[in-house]
Amino acid sequence: MKILAVCGSGLGTSFMVEMNINQILGELGITGVEVSHSDLSSATPQDADVFFLAKDIAEGGAHLGEVVVLDSIIDMDELRTKVKQVLEEKNLI
Repeated sequence: MKILAVCGSGLGTSFMVEMNINQILGELGITGVEVSHSDLSSATPQDADVFFLAKDIAEGGAHLGEVVVLDSIIDMDELRTKVKQVLEEKNLI
């Protein structure tokens, strides 16, 4: 499975979310999930199975497919909950 963290510029915010998702996957002992980051204008539906976006750009990412909208990009509890939900839906936990 592939997860792509997306932000407006593809630099700081998406990279931070990518690192936090990797941390959560490590805490859960999940392997085999590829996580990367990108800017919104470069992201395509073929880039990943699930896309994590901040709510301020969520509307612009609607074309990507399965999008998880983050109310707060710095809230680890929210991110942990939403990552677990995706993993459960994909039968990975």
